[in-house]
Amino acid sequence: MRGLFVTATDTGVGKTILCAALLAAMSADGEDVRAYKPAVTGLEDQAEITARGRWPADHELLAAVAGMEPDEVSPLRFGAAAAPHLAAQLEGRRIEPAQLLDAAHRLAGAQTRERTLIVEGVGGLLVPLAEDYTICDFAAALALPVVIAARPGLGTINHSLLTLGHARGAGLDVRAVVLTPWPKEPSILERSNRETIARLGRTEVLTLAPIDGPDRRALARAGESLPWRRWLQRG
Repeated sequence: MRGLFVTATDTGVGKTILCAALLAAMSADGEDVRAYKPAVTGLEDQAEITARGRWPADHELLAAVAGMEPDEVSPLRFGAAAAPHLAAQLEGRRIEPAQLLDAAHRLAGAQTRERTLIVEGVGGLLVPLAEDYTICDFAAALALPVVIAARPGLGTINHSLLTLGHARGAGLDVRAVVLTPWPKEPSILERSNRETIARLGRTEVLTLAPIDGPDRRALARAGESLPWRRWLQRG
């Protein structure tokens, strides 16, 4: 399977916008690219909806950029703003990881022409997707290179290094940490955070500038600033 798995240090740190930027840049470059987020939650939570502001729900944004239907992007959609295993329980439903893995492979076109697949996790790596199955388990099963979205501000060193350590312990191939949204004039703290994560985490730390809204051209420009072609290379 060809593609990237985008995870994050926490929820609400910009990984969906990072995914959208990658999708837009790849599509503009002629890549046959698809988006996949196995589950999306919070669709009926008013506080969650208000917090999104100008941005649509995650699966709707990714679908619009990838030229797909929202239900193709996210086969599981829940009302409660909660981890997927709980959101499913609240609706009397059960999540079967094997079905979600099969859906990812179908989107990637493994049996026909291979496509590039951008997979977005739900929250961080240790969020339960099902009762005894985490997002990290899902990422390991897909075996895609991993990019980690993180905040640039206070607290990000600990969150980023913990995420890096767990990802590597699980055998994931981490290509970079991306700090987002990265201000035009970063503070001493933000610049120090970037350097410290790179040094202690022994990883590339890049940045994604703020994007005002779901404009495809703006997303593509932001995505093109990242070395996604190199990230897609195996080995």
